[in-house]
Amino acid sequence: MAVTTRTLGRSGIEVSALGMGCWAISGPWAEGAQPLGWGAVDDDESVRAVRRALEEGITLFDTADTYGAGHGERVLGRALAGRRDDAVIATKWGYTFDEASRQATGEDASPAYLRSAVTASLRRLGTDRIDLYQLHLADLPVPRAQALIGTCEDLVAEGLIRAYGWSTDRPDRATAFGHAGATAVQHTLSVLRDAPELLAVCDKYDLASINRGPLGMGLLTGKYSAGSTLPRDDVRGLAPGWLEWFRGGRPAPEWLRRVSAVRDALTADGRTLAQGALGWIWARSGRTIPIPGCRTVAQVEENAAALHRGPLPADQFVEVERQLAAVRTAALRDADRPHWPRPTHPTIHP
Repeated sequence: MAVTTRTLGRSGIEVSALGMGCWAISGPWAEGAQPLGWGAVDDDESVRAVRRALEEGITLFDTADTYGAGHGERVLGRALAGRRDDAVIATKWGYTFDEASRQATGEDASPAYLRSAVTASLRRLGTDRIDLYQLHLADLPVPRAQALIGTCEDLVAEGLIRAYGWSTDRPDRATAFGHAGATAVQHTLSVLRDAPELLAVCDKYDLASINRGPLGMGLLTGKYSAGSTLPRDDVRGLAPGWLEWFRGGRPAPEWLRRVSAVRDALTADGRTLAQGALGWIWARSGRTIPIPGCRTVAQVEENAAALHRGPLPADQFVEVERQLAAVRTAALRDADRPHWPRPTHPTIHP
């Protein structure tokens, strides 16, 4: 059954059940020599992709001020010019950057920076309000994050933002903001990487579950194999420690095995692999809103077609889970287990 809209947590804002992630259309930027973008992009094609998404019924667009060192917000603002009221804009703050050099420069969790960041984002986006404003510092200690809640509430009262949330994979962080009045938590969720604890937090506090990485940074599109090599100007080609899907510029073999295990079950009713992966997320929880990244009109159209197919049927969902359980049980050697390298120093985590 088709699924077209969902509610953005306790805010009551209605959004499309599928969003568009805008990290990939933001162009190059870096932290020193470490690329953080997806390589060179065609801004005109990016604008066409956003506008095509609107035509296909996609209304939620997720970006961040640091994507492209501000360029991503500018591209999204250009694409939505004249259509602002048709879209729900989600962006993030917390990382600092230099627009001229397109370099990430650090982070700032102060209330004063929060105020300056929202003003700058509004200007780049060409809008008078941000629908969902998200803290981008995933591992910020809870007391420091709680010190920002009063300013977030003030920004809501002033009409500069409509709602706020946290982009984090830490249940304790999501709980802290959920208890305080947030609307959403953005976290990793895909058929390859479930998040039961975070989904439980969303249920408890009436939060939207906004899902980054729903297609495993491209692994669940089916276009990458063991022999694929990503260019070094792509964040996946020179993968930082927190990026688990790729190593050495190639798809990580343990994740390719999981994709292979579930491919038939995800595509059993005629969906593409990507459409099946999105259908799994909708079947997983009624709060989920996947935001796959898109760089082209063709990618938007394939993902949007998943809306009309809706969640995976119950029998298909069960079969996917059975196949995943089998491949996890078989992963007994270290080489078969997911790698969890942790950076020794704080670094940008889009």
